[in-house]
Amino acid sequence: MNDLLDKKCVPCEGGVKAFDISEIHKYQKKVDGWQIIQNDNKVYLLEKKFEFKNFLESQKFVNEVGRVSEKEGHHPDIIFGWGYAKINITTHAIEGLSENDFILAAKIDNITNA
Repeated sequence: MNDLLDKKCVPCEGGVKAFDISEIHKYQKKVDGWQIIQNDNKVYLLEKKFEFKNFLESQKFVNEVGRVSEKEGHHPDIIFGWGYAKINITTHAIEGLSENDFILAAKIDNITNA
């Protein structure tokens, strides 16, 4: 089992450094299929697209992501529609990635594996 599933997101209000690229790649190995991208401001994000059979399955998944995110106190950006959901995760307070982002990614993956 992924050790990230046993962890809880820790509130972040800044004051800590975002992961550097080597730390990002170390953690990326712990989550399946999440891409590392940079936005227009060169902030690193985790991104993954999930596919479903129809709109209702997409919506059900997004609602569950919302429930998990609220429980963790860490909220991703979500775009969804008929048969898909795209999730972007970053720690806005530090303008980059932290362990919290990978914890949330693992827990989101666990939704589809449950």
